[in-house]
Amino acid sequence: MKAILMSAGKSTRTYPLTLTRPKPLLKIANKPILAYQLEALKGMVDSVILVVGYRKEMIQEAFGDSYQGMPIEYIVQNDLKGTGHALLQCADKVDGPFIAMNGDDIYDAQDIGRLLNVECGALAKEVADPSLYGIYECDEAGKALDLTEKPEKPASSLANMGVYRLDASVFDILRQTEPSERGEIEITSALAELINRGTLEVVRAEGYWLPIGYPWHLLEANEFILNDALRPSIEGEVSDGAHLQGIVVVGRGSIIRPGVVIDGPVVIGRNCHIGPNCWLRPGATIGDNCKVGQGCEVKNSILFDGAAVPHLSYVGDSIIGENTNLGCGTITANYRHDGGYMKSMVQGKAVLTGRRKFGTVIGDNVHTGINTCIYPGRKLWPNTSTLPGEIVRKDIESEKD
Repeated sequence: MKAILMSAGKSTRTYPLTLTRPKPLLKIANKPILAYQLEALKGMVDSVILVVGYRKEMIQEAFGDSYQGMPIEYIVQNDLKGTGHALLQCADKVDGPFIAMNGDDIYDAQDIGRLLNVECGALAKEVADPSLYGIYECDEAGKALDLTEKPEKPASSLANMGVYRLDASVFDILRQTEPSERGEIEITSALAELINRGTLEVVRAEGYWLPIGYPWHLLEANEFILNDALRPSIEGEVSDGAHLQGIVVVGRGSIIRPGVVIDGPVVIGRNCHIGPNCWLRPGATIGDNCKVGQGCEVKNSILFDGAAVPHLSYVGDSIIGENTNLGCGTITANYRHDGGYMKSMVQGKAVLTGRRKFGTVIGDNVHTGINTCIYPGRKLWPNTSTLPGEIVRKDIESEKD
């Protein structure tokens, strides 16, 4: 059996992080989303087809022609015309049952295994707010009766997870599918036909599902992985004057200097310089070749590779892009005075994050001036900068292409 991972999209909702990389390469606990997916599929499929498009060369370079012994084949979706269109690009590569899944969420391997017990099915999970998802209605035996996208009056709370067991007959359905209002061929249109035929079974997920729709979802997934799956490992050099407690990972070549306090769960990558006299609080994930220096505090945040927080700065509930440098005294505000839920601008609209603690999202190669203060939920596009003493009240954007 093969698996098809749909990984071609541009993902504008996760800007500015995906201006410089495809979404499947966003890292959680220092590992790309796509790596979690491939690991979940090990032992269940013989090979994987990655449908790539946006910045495809980055995915091909990162994963090559195999992952942990599992062969990988690449199919290029030049025209990004939807998930159904992505599947159609693989029609001549599949002649039997296969797994199809979105390439940008993290799934529990045991749930994928449950899906293999049916001939034609889809994974679904109970969610707290059905209005945010495609929702299944099914009978007592688990046969799907309907699939409605973001219903105002949902028939259930079973959300479509974007993982399916299908067979080659679905390609004929997709060939006859009319494009949506967006001009795309949607896999959900094929699912609707399978529902009409009475052949689609809904398999209820029992494990975790970590959907990544917006940047702050990376923080939620990172928290989950660190608390659920992290195992302690110290490969770097830790000073006797440092204090570590809880589950901590320190990568090879990293140096933890005197006066550093690390309260796990915390992950530190390779060749990092931490300290002296700084505090890494629970949820801090530090990529490779990073620096966190004198008098800094990092809490529940993700630093991508090469990021530097050299001195006297606070980073809370934030994501800092590759090779970004925070000038001395940069402060990320992460809490509203009224204690309300944070909003953040996405495609020109203020989107509710569902978080009371949310700092900033900074793209790659950004340089903040000394004493920069960043309001909660604001974003800085790649290659931008701030002036000394600047207060960032609105997103700082650059060219989006």
